[in-house]
Amino acid sequence: MKRMAAFTLLVALGVAWSIPAKAQSPGVAEYASSSREFDKKSAKQQNKKLKKASRKQQKAMKKYSKAQRKAAKKENRRAK
Repeated sequence: MKRMAAFTLLVALGVAWSIPAKAQSPGVAEYASSSREFDKKSAKQQNKKLKKASRKQQKAMKKYSKAQRKAAKKENRRAK
């Protein structure tokens, strides 16, 4: 009887270990890992958009500054 119980237990454990790890439900660590990867990707995209917006704003400020200088120069010419 003990042999039969041991054999059944051995077969059950063999079947359980033969199932791939991905087929089983993911643990908390795997959820955290995938969440961190998603956060990294999201942060990278947000940083990229922020840099692009910053460059665009700097370009607009430079253009405005140039227009102001040009207008002042033109006004000085008229004053003479």
